[in-house]
Amino acid sequence: MKTVVLAEKPSQGAAYAEAFQKTKREDGYFLVEDSRFFNGLAYITWGFGHLVELMPPEAYKEEWKSWSLQNLPILPASFQFQVAKDKQKQFQIVKKLLKEANEIIVATDCDREGENIAQSIIQMAGASHKPKKRLWINSLEVDEIQKGFKNLKEGNVYLPLYREAQSRQFSDWLVGMNASRLYTLLLRDKGLNGVFSVGRVQTPTLYLIYKRQREIEQFKPQPFYEWIGNVHINNGSFEAKHRKQFFSKKEAYSTLETIGIKEGKNEGVVQKVERSLKKTKSPKLHSLSTLQGKANKLWKYSPSDVLKIAQSLYEKKLISYPRTDTHYITENEFVYIKENITNYSSALGVEIDMAFPEPQKRFVDGGKVQEHYALVPTKQVTDLNGLTEKEQNIYKEIVLTTLAMFAPLYEYEETKVEVDVNGLLFEKTGKVEKSKGWKSLFDTQNKSEDEEEKAAVLPAMTEGELCSVHVSLKEGTTQAPKPYTEGQLIQVMKQAGKDIEDEEVKDTLKRTEGIGTEATRASIIETLKAQRYLEVKRNIVSVTQKGKILCQAVEGTMLSSPEMTANWEQYLYKIGQEEGSQSEFLRRVERFLRSLTEEAPQQMIQLDQLVEKAKQEAGIGGCPKCGKGYIQDKGKFYGCSGYRKGCTFTLPKVICSKSISVSNAQKLIKGGKTALIKGFKSKQNKSFDAYLYLENERVLFEFPNKK
Repeated sequence: MKTVVLAEKPSQGAAYAEAFQKTKREDGYFLVEDSRFFNGLAYITWGFGHLVELMPPEAYKEEWKSWSLQNLPILPASFQFQVAKDKQKQFQIVKKLLKEANEIIVATDCDREGENIAQSIIQMAGASHKPKKRLWINSLEVDEIQKGFKNLKEGNVYLPLYREAQSRQFSDWLVGMNASRLYTLLLRDKGLNGVFSVGRVQTPTLYLIYKRQREIEQFKPQPFYEWIGNVHINNGSFEAKHRKQFFSKKEAYSTLETIGIKEGKNEGVVQKVERSLKKTKSPKLHSLSTLQGKANKLWKYSPSDVLKIAQSLYEKKLISYPRTDTHYITENEFVYIKENITNYSSALGVEIDMAFPEPQKRFVDGGKVQEHYALVPTKQVTDLNGLTEKEQNIYKEIVLTTLAMFAPLYEYEETKVEVDVNGLLFEKTGKVEKSKGWKSLFDTQNKSEDEEEKAAVLPAMTEGELCSVHVSLKEGTTQAPKPYTEGQLIQVMKQAGKDIEDEEVKDTLKRTEGIGTEATRASIIETLKAQRYLEVKRNIVSVTQKGKILCQAVEGTMLSSPEMTANWEQYLYKIGQEEGSQSEFLRRVERFLRSLTEEAPQQMIQLDQLVEKAKQEAGIGGCPKCGKGYIQDKGKFYGCSGYRKGCTFTLPKVICSKSISVSNAQKLIKGGKTALIKGFKSKQNKSFDAYLYLENERVLFEFPNKK
């Protein structure tokens, strides 16, 4: 009997090997002899993520190699796969092992994409007919791996999940190949260089950020007025506020006149003092999204960085599977976490009062755990000194959030006060901390909150107590929406459907938690940054000119709305439940692409003004020849944007073996001369220094002290 265990990557394969007896490392796999788990020899091998990839368009038809509107849409009759060139050696090792196997154990990541990776490799290796089992675990600890191998699931159970993931892969390829070429070519016709990447998830995400930025840019601040009462009582003073806001001074002052009081000092009475004890529970256990949001808020880590750090901690067997979208654990996890509380507390140097020794539904609910449970520490506890600073921060956050579910509630007394000045009510809410409870675990994170709480403490007072109130008018201004931080983008994607009116679509987005998945959202954000659609400065995200152009180009199409992703995810889910077919799904995608190819050119008309602005910003100055175009970096030379309209003005980027910088090119086209450039080479290979200047569209030398 020969069993082959297919892992997703080498580190995962190595972790599996540690769980068995008699393992030997070979080239591209581990050889295992362990009769406790295998009847005969076992071979643990791996991919490097996607060993197998979809073929490019030109592999189907030669004419699809060239980017042309006439060739769109690109719709292969059936999809073909290939092995990436740099992964051929490992694939041949995997293929040989799979073909010789009596049984295959799929042991890639336990999610839709992990299933797709494994089944694609198995199919490419010609081993689809072999009996398959599935390893499904949430931790790489030895005992969890061993438990998983003793409780393998039937491999065929997960084939619908593979078809769902493969359908997603095909649709994303179709949209990417067609829409990217379509918009790139249409914008190129308008004189814009570069490639405009378009995607089913990335483009609606970009448009959501663009919408917020446009709201900010178009926001017109309005003044408003509110009455402030500075209240003085026997035990101190505090500032209270009248509930209503006014949008003109006249309206504000008429309110005072109506009840017969004036701005300035007035007599008042404490009408209501309402005290109540409030208790708050600790935060829910982390999913990947909440961890990404918290880490960005505290340390400005990007979502992509957080995922990499969490993956590193997972591979070090310190935390559970990071790509999780749930906040719950089962009773099994609760038991081992409770047993290890002392070890966790000691490692982090914190103390915890055990207030909730039994499972609470807020955290422990097996019915809400499907593929993965929440992000929690494993049984293995580490010395923090062995981790990087970023790993320490993320590990601490996960452990502290886990410990907090055992800690006492946070308690504070809330006081609501109403002060009556001749019928004009002023209100104030303050609070006094009674018990830190679980918050004491996060003391270093809560400094700003502590300061706010101290400021909100009210002096002692009683109902009916007389007071003096200095009434004054405060002017404020309505504030524009705040730009998104990089950490908030994850939540933006998760809440993408909140403005959609179609209830069925909204429900789908709610069920799928918006657009993208826990595993892909960070990479989508990185893609948008890499494509230069987004800029992140001091953690604030803004859409670039290139991004704005794409957003306006897709405006009004399904590519600008999360609705398309919702509809597709809805049907993809049906495929995973064996209620829908891949062929029907792809027919819908093809209909969409045919429609987009016909309608997109009409959208371009509205872009002329924005494109012109983009060309100006991308250019290095106005053209000295035609006076209408802009000089742009064309790669090997600087040339006029009006080339298609007949302007042939160019500037070389290299003269006599010396590169001409953008700043020197700008000086030339503005009619000046460059700074002294050193190191030109003559035909005789002699070095010389000179200035450059432009005369009758020719670049000439001016030598120091001599023309």
